[in-house]
Amino acid sequence: MKITMIGTGYVGLVSGSCLSEFGHEVTCMDKDSGKIDLLRKGEIPIFEPGLEALVTKNVREKRLFFTTDLAEAVEDAQAVFIAVGTPSHRRGDGYADLSYVYAVARELAPYLRRYTVVVDKSTVPVGTARQVARIIRETNPDALFDVVSNPEFLREGAAITDFIRPDRVVIGADSERAIEVMKEVYDPLYLISTPFVVTGVETAELIKYAANAFLAMKISFINEIAALAETVGADVIDLAKGIGLDGRIGSKFLHPGPGYGGSCFPKDTMALLRIGQEQGVTLQLVGATVEVNAAQKARMVKKIRDALGGDPAGKTIGVLGLTFKPETDDLRDAPALSILPPLHEKGARIQVHDPQGMAEAARLYPEFHYVENLYDVCLGADVVVLFTEWNQYRALDLARIKASMKTPVFVDLRNVYKPEKMKEAGFIYHGVGRN
Repeated sequence: MKITMIGTGYVGLVSGSCLSEFGHEVTCMDKDSGKIDLLRKGEIPIFEPGLEALVTKNVREKRLFFTTDLAEAVEDAQAVFIAVGTPSHRRGDGYADLSYVYAVARELAPYLRRYTVVVDKSTVPVGTARQVARIIRETNPDALFDVVSNPEFLREGAAITDFIRPDRVVIGADSERAIEVMKEVYDPLYLISTPFVVTGVETAELIKYAANAFLAMKISFINEIAALAETVGADVIDLAKGIGLDGRIGSKFLHPGPGYGGSCFPKDTMALLRIGQEQGVTLQLVGATVEVNAAQKARMVKKIRDALGGDPAGKTIGVLGLTFKPETDDLRDAPALSILPPLHEKGARIQVHDPQGMAEAARLYPEFHYVENLYDVCLGADVVVLFTEWNQYRALDLARIKASMKTPVFVDLRNVYKPEKMKEAGFIYHGVGRN
């Protein structure tokens, strides 16, 4: 098939590359000529394990192309995916900003010369597909097309595996013809018995928000229980194992930490709340999830301050990890970037190491001090805080760290280390949900 992916951000580039790996001829289109030039040179503008090799292979085998020309990209395509950003609206009210999606719909409409399936790949509120269809009809009354909702479920750091071997594929469509086209798009996945959920457009749009909200709710739940565990002298790690072994609950996303972040959970939970408000439905659990997550980040500020003796002024904080999770360079809503600035404002010196996030962090927070060697963050530190569980932080030379610190205080916001081991190594150790 000939497929077009409009938008070469995280979702668009990963999805387009994986579809070309399926054997389709895929053209990735973006208005950003600088980004397209980089991609044509084989340079990947985002960090995602395996993506550079996948792009290089499919460009070489002439299945993957990059262009800034919308007409060239759309005219012969059987399916056109819209994969542009839907950030929280700059008004700050939690609504998803759909201006990019609607602009693409308006701009591609004149180039629809044959039956085409237009696919909403971006995460969009309920009703968006109907609006995209309306815009296309108004712009090009002669267009023969259907609009389909096909939400993505890609985890940063494991996106290629998630696309090629997904838990499920969701197709929201009203037309049998459109459904058949989408089944052809994902035909290789039938060979590995991937479950397909074929449903209405509105249901498909809501599935993505409901899934992310549920996962965010599990994180907020275990973080709230972690706070209680600290108070009563319980260990949240054993507790999480004890409840996670119940098949009805499951162990995933029961890992306490500094709160959820990233490009999806914060944005999608807020958007779901606004969708509910528009429909007169109060989503109390989702609202509580958002509140608990904000409180968790504030609790982590207090945890670090307490580890410093109450006053961060004049103290040095060594930071291991900034990105919201390992194997990504994404800093969007990363907990570290909510927790560290208040400490810096109170006079703390922040010295940081992160394998992928420092270049962008230096642009956002030039007042922090960035080091290339992870052990240099410990030099003269009053406390070391582990924010992101990168593999290189899982087996640290504890003796080397202790020797370089001013005081051997270690705050482990991901519970990577065992308290007993840290005590034996001579550290004052603080985890999350551990006494």
